[in-house]
Amino acid sequence: MTSDIERVGVVGCGQMGSGIAEVCARAGLDVRVAETTGEALELGRTRLATSLGRAAERGKITAEARDAALERITFTTDLGEFADRDLVVEAVVESEQVKTEIFQVLDQVVTRPDAILASNTSAIPLVNLAVSTSRPGQVLGIHFFNPAQVQRLVELIPALTTTEETVKRAESLVSQVLGKHAIKSQDRSGFVVNALLVPYLLAAIRMFESGSASREDIDSGMELGCAHPLGPLKLADLIGLDTVASIAESMYAEMKEPLYASPPLLLRMVAAGHLGRKSGIGFYSYERAR
Repeated sequence: MTSDIERVGVVGCGQMGSGIAEVCARAGLDVRVAETTGEALELGRTRLATSLGRAAERGKITAEARDAALERITFTTDLGEFADRDLVVEAVVESEQVKTEIFQVLDQVVTRPDAILASNTSAIPLVNLAVSTSRPGQVLGIHFFNPAQVQRLVELIPALTTTEETVKRAESLVSQVLGKHAIKSQDRSGFVVNALLVPYLLAAIRMFESGSASREDIDSGMELGCAHPLGPLKLADLIGLDTVASIAESMYAEMKEPLYASPPLLLRMVAAGHLGRKSGIGFYSYERAR
């Protein structure tokens, strides 16, 4: 089955949204990106141009491919301009209320009867988003990993309401057009990867919090002892400590398992705005993200 999806909308142009938009544009799709304000949109535009420019400088794509990808991307602050989209991927903050409101708007403005509405959520139940629309059979999770331009994996998460046809169309796009490796998960908080990863990250934070080992030794132990490319504290900083805490909160709310509960240190760091790489400080210090 070849993909019938040619026009893609992306809601949100932060780290994940811009990465998803870039992946789609580099694959030859017509991409429209939405943000809430003109300032946020300009930041997203700059982020996309910088990422594509870096890919060209490193020889990952040609200068011609870079320019062609940029030409395929348009920007808007009006979700009404998503009317003609075959697929819309929501990639905003991990808040069920915010995501639900966006899905309700998309349900009204996306006019194509067979359009797919997808979320890049890391942990929020897809069925809750699906039933907030009049087309629950066409809603599913398409979860990219950061950075989307580099990471090959995409999780597909159908809700109980999602039709098999919707899943097949999404899988065809992800595998045949975007060139990613798709795995499927039930609509269970954390899905496959985060259900395994987040308890590991929380365990490392608890180890550091208790004083059992230094941050450097925790990370070196997993990098050199288990051949992980990044230790758990460095990885948590890369993901974003607020994101780690949000995923943990969703998983704990659903499963009530102690291993999913955020350690006090993580919650204090999030409250202080120490979110990792994107804020310039987390378990380590970084040059502040632009």
